Amino acid sequence: MEKRILFVCTGNTCRSPMAEALLRHKMGDEVSVRSAGVFAADGSSASVNTTEVLKEKGIHIEHSASSLTEDLVSWATYILTMTESHKHLVCAQFQQAAQKTFTLSEFVNDEGIDVMDPFGGSVEMYRHTREELTQKIDKLIEKLQ
Repeated sequence: MEKRILFVCTGNTCRSPMAEALLRHKMGDEVSVRSAGVFAADGSSASVNTTEVLKEKGIHIEHSASSLTEDLVSWATYILTMTESHKHLVCAQFQQAAQKTFTLSEFVNDEGIDVMDPFGGSVEMYRHTREELTQKIDKLIEKLQ
């Protein structure tokens, strides 16, 4: 069965689209991956720094932010959130999602570490987030295979 991964963060312009792009880059068509935000402004593009730090690794991103919806929740095999509070918001809003919603760190057995939000920060902060996500996504790929 094909795995469908949904990454969730706050605005769907930094962490979750970065995670989505990294996973897609590493796994190609082996996995279906999307992202959403618990407080996203639909249609927003990825932040300039997100685009920049992905480009440094040869990853192109075309992204349009989307809010977390019933359809996305139903679509996903796993919903992987960037923080514990995102996980609580998802489970409170969509009770049916509770069994398949985890923080990314929890899912890959990194003890309770939230992924830092680089929003509004320097390119260096975004690079740090990219590296953190890269490590977690490598563990995620191992777990999925």
